[in-house]
Amino acid sequence: MPAGRPRAFDVDKALDSALELFWTHGYEGTSLAMLTEAMGINVPSLYAAFGNKETLFRKALERYLATPASYMAGALREPTARAVAEKVLSGSIELVTHPNNPGGCLLVQGAMAASPQGTPIRHTLSQIRTAGEVAMRQRFERAKKEGDLPASADAAKLARFIMTMNCGLAVQAAGGASRAQLKEVAKIAMLSWPS
Repeated sequence: MPAGRPRAFDVDKALDSALELFWTHGYEGTSLAMLTEAMGINVPSLYAAFGNKETLFRKALERYLATPASYMAGALREPTARAVAEKVLSGSIELVTHPNNPGGCLLVQGAMAASPQGTPIRHTLSQIRTAGEVAMRQRFERAKKEGDLPASADAAKLARFIMTMNCGLAVQAAGGASRAQLKEVAKIAMLSWPS
């Protein structure tokens, strides 16, 4: 069986271009025409390499979680619960204010408003945010068992608080808040940390 023609484009670069568009415009705000132009390919090549738009978005989302948003996984390995929370907030601030990144967060803004066709993407993003909160709650529960958090601390409420702050920082950055302003917000948030 003869081999197919080799791709005439760099798949990784094309995926990076798609990620940037989805990050900037959201799932539904990014059209196939925008994708093919930014990726430097035609529609048949996009479908052949990545499947449909939803599949491309999911691949871009995987790339986002593995690279720019990987700070979350790293934060959960911090030695103390407070360090976990501080690292999540500082990682979020770095992500949403880095000059090479579009403003905001793909997980927060990727499908905030979606038509019925975008509902599966909205659900996927919600599930990822929920999984992050669950992982953080489990880390804080471990901290309670280790005596790093007081017994009276509510791990679930703390995790929800930090994740809410994390998402709020992204929304504020998308609205133009500076890195310095976001650091002040994170500093104030940590004043409520249980001692």
